Amino acid sequence: MTDSVKDAAREAESSRTLHVLARAGYAANGLVHVLIGVLVLVVAFGGRSESDQAGAFKAVAAAPLGFAVLWVLAIALWALALWHAVEGVLAPARGGDAKGLARKWGVRVSEWGQALVFAALGVIAAAVALGARPDADEAAQGASRGVLAIPGGPFLLGAVGLGVGIGGVVFVVMGVRRSFENKMSIPSSPLGDGVKILGIVGFIAKGIALVVVGVLLLVSAVTVDPDAAAGLDGAIQALFDLPYGAWLAGVVGAGIIAYGVFCFFRAGFARL
Repeated sequence: MTDSVKDAAREAESSRTLHVLARAGYAANGLVHVLIGVLVLVVAFGGRSESDQAGAFKAVAAAPLGFAVLWVLAIALWALALWHAVEGVLAPARGGDAKGLARKWGVRVSEWGQALVFAALGVIAAAVALGARPDADEAAQGASRGVLAIPGGPFLLGAVGLGVGIGGVVFVVMGVRRSFENKMSIPSSPLGDGVKILGIVGFIAKGIALVVVGVLLLVSAVTVDPDAAAGLDGAIQALFDLPYGAWLAGVVGAGIIAYGVFCFFRAGFARL
């Protein structure tokens, strides 16, 4: 990293405005996940809905002044993306050896990956505010079809699926090990205990959903069938093919709501 890039990152990190907007981004992410969880429960109880990020934003758009709320969500999510990008640039050195360098770049990849996710969510929110009605599963299938058409496409798609699946496992591990507490100042109180429980349940539930998405992408790569690929909505639908699928989907939906509520508290307790 050049000194000028790091200097700009340090200036951004010290910005009070960015701190406030980044916290708003966590709250926006929480709202999105609460809505997704509610939509998953609707499907689990026999209703019809798009149980993914696009479906959540469409639900917001249907509310009075929904387009204005979507723009607020988009700006907050972009600010959170910028915060994670800055944190990636400023990732501290973890020793001068190869292991320390690998850890440093591991942090950078994690932060920049989160930045891409939140930036993409902001783009979807803005697109829906402008009148677009995206379908995540169709987009996943279209992207998979394009990847499979290029030389080595199945291997590339398989790598993406593996990456998503690994990301899901990481979420589960973070929930089980409660490592999310390292980036928060959670009070030692009954409220703090409740936040920790929400984090454990929420991280595990979101991780399970991501693992299913990764598996669907891997199936698409192995079978060279783009129609097998799917986003979160498709992952929830895939749970219904399992024994007690409706109950599993309901549990995951409740867990995603827990993760969303956790994000509201994270907005206040995050160490920025």
